[in-house]
Amino acid sequence: MPTPSRPSPRTAHVIGGGPAGLMAAEVLARAGVTVTVHDRMPSVPRKLLLAGHGGLNLTHTEEPDRFLSRYGDAAERIAPALEAFGPQDLRDWCAALGEPTVVGTSGRVFPQSFRATPLVRAWLARLGDLGVRLERRQRWTGWSDDGAGLRLESADGTTSEVRGDVTVLALGGASWPRLGADGGWVVPFEARGVRVAALRAANVGVRVTWSEEFARRFAGTPLKNVAVGVRGRPGVSARGDAMVTRSGVEGGPVYAVGAAVRSALDADGRAVLEVDLRPDQTVDRLAARLRGGRARDSVSSWLRRGLGLDAVGAAVLREALGGPVPRDPEAAAALAKAVPLEVTATMPIDRAISSAGGVVWDEVDDALMLRRVPGTFLAGEMLDWEAPTGGYLLQACFGTGVLAARGALAWLDR
Repeated sequence: MPTPSRPSPRTAHVIGGGPAGLMAAEVLARAGVTVTVHDRMPSVPRKLLLAGHGGLNLTHTEEPDRFLSRYGDAAERIAPALEAFGPQDLRDWCAALGEPTVVGTSGRVFPQSFRATPLVRAWLARLGDLGVRLERRQRWTGWSDDGAGLRLESADGTTSEVRGDVTVLALGGASWPRLGADGGWVVPFEARGVRVAALRAANVGVRVTWSEEFARRFAGTPLKNVAVGVRGRPGVSARGDAMVTRSGVEGGPVYAVGAAVRSALDADGRAVLEVDLRPDQTVDRLAARLRGGRARDSVSSWLRRGLGLDAVGAAVLREALGGPVPRDPEAAAALAKAVPLEVTATMPIDRAISSAGGVVWDEVDDALMLRRVPGTFLAGEMLDWEAPTGGYLLQACFGTGVLAARGALAWLDR
């Protein structure tokens, strides 16, 4: 009697060794799939390691509805990814790697070590134990002529093709070209008829035309505990510390209103940030304090005593007016509550933390499978979503990686 043939092992190729790609690889490998990860960089995951320099904000502890709202127009499409792998799942996963997490005062979640390296080392070791193969210095350049294979180019320029039972593409956006995420995948996608929303800078600073004296004196100085809104966009506001730069302003609250800034720039060619220098005070309360000032005070002293403004705060008022601040208490108080800063543009995408845009949602099904290429699944920033900093970016990358891998497993089992 002939010996029954053993079924061939199921194979998967994951293109992209960032958080989304490696998470997809782990889920697939745990299910017994033979997984190869291809990445263009000499080490992985480079962006996660770089994020670790700031403490590695992994996720956030705020309540689910508020958390989901951070994804704006894409919230409904991101929701299944957060259900597949949510904030507590991510914290449990870290703990299982020997890196328990801690919660900061703002609700942000970090590894206890506040470093990425120990977590990455443990993760790569686990992937190795699961049999995941990492092929570095390999750049995906598109599909083979028959559309079924994947074309790869090595560092020395040689090309090859690989084929698997399923593919997960997690090639990132376009905000970190030096780390491999340069948006080069858009061209082969569009050539295959896949619609891609233009990749644009997100979580990025904005350009404001400062006077030379202001820029020289205050570049690198924070505007502490301010609220930032966008004129004509009611309900859009974020609080935190903003940073004056030589050519504009950046920081968490600026990043959080970035989508509204881009929308205003697209519509009108200009956008106006309204910076509330005293978000915990009303105009009336500030005006009353200014009315109690001493007549002999200089304007700077009057603003410092009445509004509690430091030098950069008072200077921003003067910049917004293009001249001296009026001694009228009501006018000065109203200005301090909504300092208008005209934005001429965002900073370029290669200076952004993340990118907006990507493959439009109609091009993938609920399992994140590319409709035009059955058996190919997408994860991470390749998809058309964005979120502010605060743990939301990494959480969605991990979550979409899990969701795409589960979709690939369902496809294999069909």
